[in-house]
Amino acid sequence: MRLLKKRLAEMGSGRLVGPDPEKVTLADLRQMLVDDYGLKGNRTTARAEQSMAHVTEHFGEQAKALDVTADGLVAYARRRREAGAASATVKNELAALRRAFNLAVRAGRLPQRPFFPVLEARNRRVGFFERTDFERVLAHLPAGVASLAEFLDWSGWRKGEALGLEWRSVDADAGVLRIEDSKNREPRTLPYKALPALAAVIDGQRERTSAVEQAKGIIVRSVFHRDGKPIRDFRRVWVKACIAAGLGREEKDAKGKIIRRVAFRMIHDNRRTAARNMSRAGVPEGVIMALCGWKTRSVFDRYRIVNEADLADGLGKLAAAQERQGQPEAASGNVAAFRKVAR
Repeated sequence: MRLLKKRLAEMGSGRLVGPDPEKVTLADLRQMLVDDYGLKGNRTTARAEQSMAHVTEHFGEQAKALDVTADGLVAYARRRREAGAASATVKNELAALRRAFNLAVRAGRLPQRPFFPVLEARNRRVGFFERTDFERVLAHLPAGVASLAEFLDWSGWRKGEALGLEWRSVDADAGVLRIEDSKNREPRTLPYKALPALAAVIDGQRERTSAVEQAKGIIVRSVFHRDGKPIRDFRRVWVKACIAAGLGREEKDAKGKIIRRVAFRMIHDNRRTAARNMSRAGVPEGVIMALCGWKTRSVFDRYRIVNEADLADGLGKLAAAQERQGQPEAASGNVAAFRKVAR
């Protein structure tokens, strides 16, 4: 019966399959995915492992890969949504499993992969971090983290890129930051001295770093640090600062004990805000993508950056066209009616 199933699978896919495809488990798929990510040096290996952990928890780590069906995947997605997982999270988990199946098929371990449901992520973050709100949060952050947040607000860089920035990548004479390996695997250059506010952040960090080096007799390689120690994570201090600034909340149990702290703003919101501010200033989209590190237009579009000047220019051209056609009164009446309804 095992041989018959194997031959039927080969006939269905039009290719020969390695020995015993029924023995391939989800644990095997998980290991193949981790090995592939490790070989390519992907930065999202930990996220992929976390996604596969949820999958194996549902189906069972020793579940056979051939037993994972399209109906089973739909049931998995429904269960995860009912458990409170966001659509984007479930989408990433299914994408990791699909990638693992593709690797197994490519290696000849499986005849084919099941059909995966298509989920639309509707929980992408929107909105921007206005400067007044940001400055309120800055006032409650420790010096090292505040400088890091300020840098991210002006540059639009990713948090991980700034955390990994070292002084060897800073050309103070030319006023340029250079990193050879970003998330999109392309080098990036930031002429920080062209923006005085950004130059003040880097120069201030240089003075702070020199003071720490002299006081402790050490060499500090990281641009952003806590008294000489690299900043690994600052989520807790960020959440506390947001709450202190009125941009977060504390959730308590019946006894008044704090069980959860929630921030209404994320540090990643600065990335979207920086791009929006550049767009408002008239910076071409191609330049914004190069400065902030977006490789493709599709990814840039996901951040919903709107050039408000272009929109206003478009409506201005429409108004001019109506005036040329001798319709200003009708247009004015429509606008007045619209304003009345809006009120």
